[in-house]
Amino acid sequence: MAESLARERISALLSTSLGALALLLAALGLYGLLAYLVAERTRDIGIRIALGARLAGITGLVIGGGLGLVAIGAGIGVAGSLLVLRPLATLLFGVTPNDLPTYLFVIALLAAVAAIASYVPARRAARIEPLTALRSE
Repeated sequence: MAESLARERISALLSTSLGALALLLAALGLYGLLAYLVAERTRDIGIRIALGARLAGITGLVIGGGLGLVAIGAGIGVAGSLLVLRPLATLLFGVTPNDLPTYLFVIALLAAVAAIASYVPARRAARIEPLTALRSE
């Protein structure tokens, strides 16, 4: 009995660790992608600022882009997990493959991570000097 409990604890710890690592990698990947996209759109953002765009609007544009990417990924991920988890239902402990609160929690967590990962590139985009951006390239 104790051996079975120890295996379950180790399995839970391993699953939690891998999940946290996956979340960290997703945040770093999203940050890198958004930083690259902001760098590519420097000229466009500079023109927007020169024409009078507010800094909050530029920040919202970049964060909205990051959240849009996460929404697409979450939709694909939920659809894929609904297909894959049916045969693996016996491996789930305490939840069903269609557990709505779990899906909502994971999507909310990913959205929060995406908003935080998007914030740094968004602030960088909002601080672009219009003349510098127009002179680039």
